[in-house]
Amino acid sequence: MPVSADSSRRTGTSSLDAPPWVAMYHSVGDCSDDPYRVTVSPERLDRQLGWLRRHGLRGVCVRDLLAARARGQGRDLVGLTFDDGYADFVEAALPLLRHHGFGATLFVLPGRLGGDNAWDPRGPRKPLLDERGIRTAAACEGVEVGSHGLTHVDLTKADDTVLHAEVAKSRAVLSELIGAHVDGFCYPYGTVDRRVADAVRDAGYGYGCAIDPGPLTGPYALPRLHVGERDTSVRLFLKHKLHRLRRRPVEAVR
Repeated sequence: MPVSADSSRRTGTSSLDAPPWVAMYHSVGDCSDDPYRVTVSPERLDRQLGWLRRHGLRGVCVRDLLAARARGQGRDLVGLTFDDGYADFVEAALPLLRHHGFGATLFVLPGRLGGDNAWDPRGPRKPLLDERGIRTAAACEGVEVGSHGLTHVDLTKADDTVLHAEVAKSRAVLSELIGAHVDGFCYPYGTVDRRVADAVRDAGYGYGCAIDPGPLTGPYALPRLHVGERDTSVRLFLKHKLHRLRRRPVEAVR
């Protein structure tokens, strides 16, 4: 069964009454050693982006998605996010996004520039973007660069000093690095509570991305759906439908 921008009109409901669909990716590359299932192969990503396009949907950065919804538009838009700032975003994901005419939000860790995913104890080690790589991504049309904190820690367990550094300092460092306003924040591990969401708002971000924030769902705790190597066309369709059924409406960022 196809999913299209007109499906809500046929059922008599508005797609803007449903929460935005935001897909969560991480690394794009070799999936042979992937204990955390955070990697999607370039071939699978290409097919997934093609599926969106064939069904009348267009991948965009979260900032553009929310801005469109604030204008009463965006029925055909899907937010595409890539967490952690892996170097393979520039090498593998960007060419595919360009091929399909899509945009995306890349969440990076300015405290681990040129490092690796040391927070994953089971590995494998994957290189992260350095300053040049982040600037390259930020210069691409349709690509938004946001903060994933400084070093990838669970902010719900951080004291006030660490929380301020991970949220506010990371925004300042990243803004200077790319020479542009940083609007988006992504909670490491997807964990968020009221204190952390308030810190993100107070730091000047326009929105925050989580995974399944429950009662906190809103502009500073946007729900997302993981998309990985196992997600075929059928699974993408089911995830799209289940997301619309499970998630509450999210107030647009103005």
